[in-house]
Amino acid sequence: MKFFIDSADIAEIRDLAETGLVDGITTNPSLIAKSGRGFLDVVKEICSIVPGPVSAEVTAVEYEKMLAEGRKLAKIAKNITVKVPLTRDGLKACRTLRNEGTMVNVTLCFSAAQALLAAKAGANFVSPFVGRLDDVGSDGMELISDIMQIYSQYPAIETEVLVASIRHPVHVVQAAKMGADVATLPPNVLRQLFNHPLTDKGLAAFLADWQKTGQSIL
Repeated sequence: MKFFIDSADIAEIRDLAETGLVDGITTNPSLIAKSGRGFLDVVKEICSIVPGPVSAEVTAVEYEKMLAEGRKLAKIAKNITVKVPLTRDGLKACRTLRNEGTMVNVTLCFSAAQALLAAKAGANFVSPFVGRLDDVGSDGMELISDIMQIYSQYPAIETEVLVASIRHPVHVVQAAKMGADVATLPPNVLRQLFNHPLTDKGLAAFLADWQKTGQSIL
């Protein structure tokens, strides 16, 4: 499973990229607005830090304007993935941009039927939002299971399932067990994956025993 970071915080992205565990980045207008900086400037800087796909979202809702914005975003860097909403116009823009060789992430997916449409439109990634479904009383991970089952029936489908709106490590593990291609994680969730009390306890015991020997490796 690939790990993307869902953030536009440059400091956070730099810090986590240094672990070697980050395969890409997802952003959206809300995340970039929090930075207080220019949209294009932030996206360009992120692309210079992370060599993998960087999703930058259009703000338009109509096909022609989506296409214009998508083309402008695609010129920022070779690793840009234009992010479009899962609407009729969004899927139309997806098909056109893919025909032009631009990577596309179709976002705001909330049903298996929508995911099937994204695949037919040629999307590189489809982003089902598991946390937001959980928030309204649905089972977000059931949607991932359904999409993975459908996609597995058709070898010609190359669209990757990018699990979004992840709230905690359990979402990550469940998605991995289902074979999802990508999980996009808020920085705090990625950091939570490192932690386990027994790891901390074991390390403390090892260090205490080593200290008693009075030795040094260096």
